Amino acid sequence: MGSTIEPNRLNRRDLIKRATAIGIAAVPASGLLSACAASGGGSKQETGKKTATNPFGVADSAGLEVIIFKGGFGDDYAKRFEQLYSKQYPSAKVTHTPTQNITGLLQPRLNGGNPPDVVDDSGNAQIKLDVLQKAGQLTDLTPLLDAPSIDDPGKKVRDTLQPGTVELGTIGGTFCTLQYVYTVFGLWYSGKLFRQHGWSAPRTWADFMSLSAEIKKAGIAPFAHQGKYPYYINVAIMDLAIKNGGPDFMNRVDKLDDTVWDEAPAKNAIEAVYQIVSNNYLLPGTNGMTHIESQTAWNQYRAAFVPCGAWLENEQLKSTPSDFEMTFMPMPSLPGDKLPFEAIRGGANEPYIVPAKAKNAAGGMEFMRIMLSKAGAVAFAQTANSLTVVKDAIGPEVQLRPGTKSTVTALKAAGGNVFNPTYLYTASQLDVDMGNASSELMANRIQPAEWLKRVKTATQKAKKNGS
Repeated sequence: MGSTIEPNRLNRRDLIKRATAIGIAAVPASGLLSACAASGGGSKQETGKKTATNPFGVADSAGLEVIIFKGGFGDDYAKRFEQLYSKQYPSAKVTHTPTQNITGLLQPRLNGGNPPDVVDDSGNAQIKLDVLQKAGQLTDLTPLLDAPSIDDPGKKVRDTLQPGTVELGTIGGTFCTLQYVYTVFGLWYSGKLFRQHGWSAPRTWADFMSLSAEIKKAGIAPFAHQGKYPYYINVAIMDLAIKNGGPDFMNRVDKLDDTVWDEAPAKNAIEAVYQIVSNNYLLPGTNGMTHIESQTAWNQYRAAFVPCGAWLENEQLKSTPSDFEMTFMPMPSLPGDKLPFEAIRGGANEPYIVPAKAKNAAGGMEFMRIMLSKAGAVAFAQTANSLTVVKDAIGPEVQLRPGTKSTVTALKAAGGNVFNPTYLYTASQLDVDMGNASSELMANRIQPAEWLKRVKTATQKAKKNGS
């Protein structure tokens, strides 16, 4: 994606964080609804004959217009997709438009009934998907799921996707957005730094604390975090709690059961993270840093660990030394964890849509089918340095950067132990309130008991407000 959580990246974490939650500039529903009623039928859609290899009936010469949010993932990957499309439809003119202002570019065209054919609806200026769906502005993409896979026509596209992809793309009971990027979350370190010092990646929290003491003795801060954007440390805290409490704990958090904050998993997780603070293991100044500032300090070997999602490598390309060996690992295990060390948070994000009144909606869905081929997944991994929702698309023969390669390894090791809480989408204010408490905790202005109290109150408020 490109970004999702903070100013510019904020957009991408859309995945989860904001998986609609943080900082999106939403278009008022009324504006689109009234436009929908006024714009009539729009341009006549161009279609061709449906065949086994052309399941949507794409017209050979119909142009295809693609608008891409140019954020942390850039837009070179989309150009690779477009090249694959042009190979299949050489007579079709493909138009590529990168932007960081999706709303400014897209809303007038939706209102006018002449939208583009494919849109990466991401970034701070994203148009909220539920607004588009309620306004009837999104094409039902169920035919895409039921179309044959390009790689194996004996399989439907839906059978080639990571678990949860269809659910996350379903709004109001209709699959109408393709959440394409598959992001995993955890801790990151430099393989070079660890090898030089003879350090091993810790599997338990006790080992993490012991290693942190060694790291500090070496004159390096054990831990940096993106202090201005506490979403990141929230993810670390909640991943510890979910691994400790298991799927039932996560489900209760998602259902806004406020009693979870009185129980051991929540207490164990927040007390563990507070050890970083109380032992003075934080990089000085990290509580006031942006994501780029803290991650760049980490790239400069001023800190050993930083929490982040899999977009980190692409985001830090310019700051990362060529021999840094960026490496991903799951959150270390707490005593009594119900999920194994290898368990990680992972899920789909970065929404792509085909507007309902697109002139070449069939071509838009075919473009997505190409995205969901192994060739498309490899092109994205090599160009945007992140994974996609296509299962088993990246083999050992595919050349990847070290960080991306380490996420592939971690995802395979996790197997079925991949989790993805949904409160971030359904009760985004809870995450904001939790982040405010986390900022106070990391600055040592409150202690774990107060954090638990504040988050319990925030959960009660979210439930009362109908989240």
